[in-house]
Amino acid sequence: MIRVGMGYDVHRLVAGRDLWMGGIKLDYEMGLLGHSDADVLIHAICDAILGAANMRDIGYHFPDTSAETEGMDSKIILKKTIELIASKGYRLGNIDATICAEKPKMNPHIPAMQQCMAQVIGCDPDMISIKATTTEKLGFTGRQEGISAYAVALIERV
Repeated sequence: MIRVGMGYDVHRLVAGRDLWMGGIKLDYEMGLLGHSDADVLIHAICDAILGAANMRDIGYHFPDTSAETEGMDSKIILKKTIELIASKGYRLGNIDATICAEKPKMNPHIPAMQQCMAQVIGCDPDMISIKATTTEKLGFTGRQEGISAYAVALIERV
């Protein structure tokens, strides 16, 4: 049996924070605001994986009201998400994700993101497709107020 889930996340760009994307730190003058490290790509992916397993969302499992999750590395959230679906008898099939950002350019960093997340998940990097786009200077992304990400995940019964 296979199942599909969809995830979406958005975080505001602010000064004074590191920019984490796909588990790697990008060299940029701004970062994303959030309770954890605000890795918008990993958050969207985790929501897609949890949705596929009908296990709610990352806010349910990793609440932004918890001192335990404050400043948490999103790679930990990803690892625990894979463990959560495994406890229900599922494994990851593949991920297809899109980052929406005007700046910085994401394309040069995609292979490193794939490698990093594949290592955390324990899968082949080829199972993680990441694309990047802009919004042609439209909306909050176009005004460089924030970054969003969309993800679809396929899981299968072990």
